[in-house]
Amino acid sequence: MSFFVTSASPGRGGDLGGLEGADAHCQALATAAGAGALRWRAYLSLASNLKNLLGEPAVHARERIGPGPWHNAQGQLIAHTVDELHAPGFAGINRQSALSERGQPIPGRLHDILTGSRPDGTAPSPLDADMSCRGWRSSADTAEDGSSHGALVGHHDRVSAIAEPWASSWNSAHRSRGCSPARLAELGSGGLFYCFAQPPAPR
Repeated sequence: MSFFVTSASPGRGGDLGGLEGADAHCQALATAAGAGALRWRAYLSLASNLKNLLGEPAVHARERIGPGPWHNAQGQLIAHTVDELHAPGFAGINRQSALSERGQPIPGRLHDILTGSRPDGTAPSPLDADMSCRGWRSSADTAEDGSSHGALVGHHDRVSAIAEPWASSWNSAHRSRGCSPARLAELGSGGLFYCFAQPPAPR
């Protein structure tokens, strides 16, 4: 196994403890499932305009997850490479293949998977509204200035009530209505995210 959807969230909505906390959650779930020898990373992006990043460069999900290939808990191939994973028409992540680290399907009512990413796996524009719950460190729905917080999400099951190709994207279907557990849940998110394994660290 080198790919899974988290079976549970950290429990704080869009506050994942930053990228470090999200990575640690992936690692802990993988370890419990017997795959802790690999280095696990959350598939999450960060835009460069977030105040808490103090002007640091953007972080792109596609650059965090290693070169591939990736397989789910049943040994099914997800993608050979990063380019294949983000190619137009990619269908390797779907209702049947997007399994948890336990090899279980993810309920359709939780199909909004946090990514903060555009279809090509990169972070949104600095001109966009918050798309990653303030660096994956906030469960607030609005800022002090009244602007809204939210997260870009994908649909692991490729299902949408909107008949547009982008609406069924696995990694970039739409923005959530907020970052609290309640607001995330309104459109079908349980605060879950994708985890990908990198090759083992050299000894």
